[in-house]
Amino acid sequence: MKVLLVAGARPNFMKVAPILKALERRDIESVLVHTGQHYDAQMSDAFFSDLSIKNPDYHLGVGSGSHAEQTARVMLAFEPVLLEARPDWVLVVGDVNSTVACALVTSKLRTALGCRLAHVEAGLRSGDWAMPEEVNRVVTDRISDLLLLPSEDARENLLREGAPPERIVFAGNVMIDTLLAQLPAALAAGVPQRMNVVPGSYAVCTLHRPSNVDAPDTLRAVLEGLSRVAERLPVILPMHPRTRHKADEFGLGSLLERMIITGPLGYRDMLSLVAQSAVVLTDSGGLQEETTSLGVPCVTLRAQTERPITVVQGTNRLTPWPIRSDTLLASFEDAVERGRSGRSPCTIRGWDGSAAERIAIALEEFAPGAPR
Repeated sequence: MKVLLVAGARPNFMKVAPILKALERRDIESVLVHTGQHYDAQMSDAFFSDLSIKNPDYHLGVGSGSHAEQTARVMLAFEPVLLEARPDWVLVVGDVNSTVACALVTSKLRTALGCRLAHVEAGLRSGDWAMPEEVNRVVTDRISDLLLLPSEDARENLLREGAPPERIVFAGNVMIDTLLAQLPAALAAGVPQRMNVVPGSYAVCTLHRPSNVDAPDTLRAVLEGLSRVAERLPVILPMHPRTRHKADEFGLGSLLERMIITGPLGYRDMLSLVAQSAVVLTDSGGLQEETTSLGVPCVTLRAQTERPITVVQGTNRLTPWPIRSDTLLASFEDAVERGRSGRSPCTIRGWDGSAAERIAIALEEFAPGAPR
């Protein structure tokens, strides 16, 4: 059996790393395609190094562009790769443009090639159709042959949309596989000490979504709120290139002066910071899951989340929307206060470090020609 895995952006790398290892343990051939959606060394190469991911078998080098341009470039570049590789499975992860682009190409060629399409993290929904990722998630799930759930709450979303129950398989959260495998090395890296902050006494922030950074009034409100947080605790902000560009464009650089600003960090350094922080403020999907696993209080700077289980069973909370500096500060203070009561171990089913193994087993059981 041959499995072709697609990765294009940083959240994908943490998901494919344990799956590649699980396939190798079961002597299943893997082909890794890097679309190049995140294309510079800070956004891509450092993650491959930290996670010991093999060099891609194909690098499409699509680069940046609008959603339409990027999706189209991936589709054009991926089609000849799929025709050449002729895998039994194409496995896509997450919800980025590379995910839906490669899924669409596969869906149109699978009959001719005899391959199938699997989606890792199927069934996540925010209900916010203004988010491009929501469109990517729904479309990818609709055309996939195998829907691999990260948590049980995703099953109801798929059934409500008419997905055949026999295509839905519980896998668990593969990002937590990577987190648990990397945590000892991350803690030993001593990143907080290198940044001259005291473990347990600082905040970490990530900020990149268009809803937060593309409008000057919204970005100003967020940065003003973070500046007020920095009066209580040191705030470390690894700045996404998009966010830095917008802050400069809107003349908001003075609001960054109270924070500790860095460039994008590799996975292990970021995990070291997050795991030892007092609180995380983020608009990232993955960090909502990672903080829940770690027991770190999290404030999500968004109106909705596609990961409601992190609110119901985890340490996550949504800040009131639209964001204002005072409500962001109040959400931070509430998170810190709750965090003082102690960190509870994660008890969400399937967030246990074995999701990749369950994915590999499912691919074998549902492979074309496999006995059912």
